[in-house]
Parts: sequence; structure tokens; C-alpha cells
Amino acid sequence: MSFYPAEFDPRGDVVAMLDLCAIDTPDGVFRFLIGVDGVFTDIDGNTWVGSALAQVSELGSAIGGEAPGGSVSLSYFQDPDTPDLIGQIRTLGLTYVDGRAIRFYVQPIRTMAEFQAPTIAPILRLTRVMREVTTEETGALDRTLILGFEAWSERRDAARRIQLTTEGHKVLLGGVDNPSLSAKPTVDFQEEKLFG
Repeated sequence: MSFYPAEFDPRGDVVAMLDLCAIDTPDGVFRFLIGVDGVFTDIDGNTWVGSALAQVSELGSAIGGEAPGGSVSLSYFQDPDTPDLIGQIRTLGLTYVDGRAIRFYVQPIRTMAEFQAPTIAPILRLTRVMREVTTEETGALDRTLILGFEAWSERRDAARRIQLTTEGHKVLLGGVDNPSLSAKPTVDFQEEKLFG
């Protein structure tokens, strides 16, 4: 089974692969084109707004027991004549995104024409759970918004252990009986000596 849909050959000619990010909020889903200025409309009519100022951290996996998180950040200069964006975000509260999904997609672009009229839907790469929004203020106008999310391996050290018994196997299979482990030896096996 391939990550890519049947109509897309990852070994074929590709002009670009766009990185897309969809953030689920109580006010709806907001869609962003990461690291590129512009607006992109996908095959389903969804609009993705892009900014070269937006960045996604490296999406790491669990190594050596660590469960790295990730973040999406937007750095900008606050115009003193416009409403304070950080103030507006703080007004929403700490629970605005906590526990909600953030999804990352890739959008293959095979020809220049597909920038305006794509023929393949965005491909879901991974889904994470958002945890917090933090801010950084440097100087009078330099601002950064940071949206933090979990790793797929978050809290793996607290996973419930399943014993290798018929009951544990039943839990693992979702309540289906499997008597195969009833034949498991109950005493340690001792090899017979070849020479006495």
C-alpha cells in the first residue's frame, strides 16, 4: 500500500510539493500554506493562505524513550496602527486549541497549470493534537506566535501493558477469543543432554 494515491507517481516529473497545514478551532478549520507567500485553492475548493514567515519545526519520532513535540510559528512585525494580534490570541484563552487536531498535508504539483487548477487532492501526511499557544515579543514590534502540538509518541512511557496470556490477547484483539496461548508451556523447557 502506497502513501500516495494511485493517480500520482512519486517517481514522475513534479514541479513542486506544497506543505499544507490545517488547524481545527472552535471557529472552524483554518488552512495554511507553509513557507510560501500566496493563496492556493485545492481540488475541493478549500483555500490555503500562505506566508513565508510561517515555519514548522522538524517533525521528529521517538528515539531513546524521548517523545519530541513540534510547533508551527509565525514571526511578524506588529504595525502600531493595527489591532494587537497577540492580544487577540490571548483573549481567546488557553483552551482555544488544546486537544484539537492539527493536520499536515502535502500537495503534489505536476505541472505549472496545477498551481491554478490542481488535479490531485492534498494528501494527509500526519495528524497531531495541539496543546498550547505561546508568544514571544522582542523589542517594540518584533512578534512570534508559536502553536505547540504533541508528537505521535507522546506519553508512550505511560502506555498500559498487556500480558502475554489468553486474556491479554483478547484485549489486544478487541474482545475476540483466541485460545492459541493456552498451549504455551507453563514450565521452563530443559534441553536433554546429548552426552551423559
